[in-house]
Amino acid sequence: MLTRPAPDWVDVIRAWDGQRIRKVVRRARGAEWRRAEALPGRTVRNGSAEVRVFPPIPVDQWPRDLARLQVGGTELDDPTPAPVSAGTPLVLLSPDLELTAGKAMAQAAHAAQLGWRASDPADREAWADQDFDLAVRTATSSAWLRALATGAPVVHDAGFTEVAPGSQTAAAVLPWLGGWDSPSVGR
Repeated sequence: MLTRPAPDWVDVIRAWDGQRIRKVVRRARGAEWRRAEALPGRTVRNGSAEVRVFPPIPVDQWPRDLARLQVGGTELDDPTPAPVSAGTPLVLLSPDLELTAGKAMAQAAHAAQLGWRASDPADREAWADQDFDLAVRTATSSAWLRALATGAPVVHDAGFTEVAPGSQTAAAVLPWLGGWDSPSVGR
């Protein structure tokens, strides 16, 4: 069952959505993870993977235990990604941009958020019932053009870091939003 955001998150999320936003990804394990878990936020688990999300925080106000974390050393290159099952929600990363691991992760999360926001409550509930199953792939050129042509929610980067302002970095291809089922969507 879906739950509404905690009341103390609603205003900060609304303010965050109303401006050019920064999305930040970090990695932690061991004692660093336990310190991050002690901060206000929510943890999502899928198999052995855990992701923690925090209420939007201005970068200059980050708690020390988050500010010192890094994402360096995380490699995304998978020469044989698992096939995407028909009907699986998908985030496509632009084939035209070189993104670091942290940037790609942040863009994928933002695309998933945009897809969530574009979905109606029944589709959100169905996605929740599937434990928010989602595949992420770097798009082929033809899949990227198709995503743009079909109106998939697209992240337009603000240009704070690696890419030019307005760059289209990621798209959410969700079956219930007129997405398509294709095994050759990306790599």
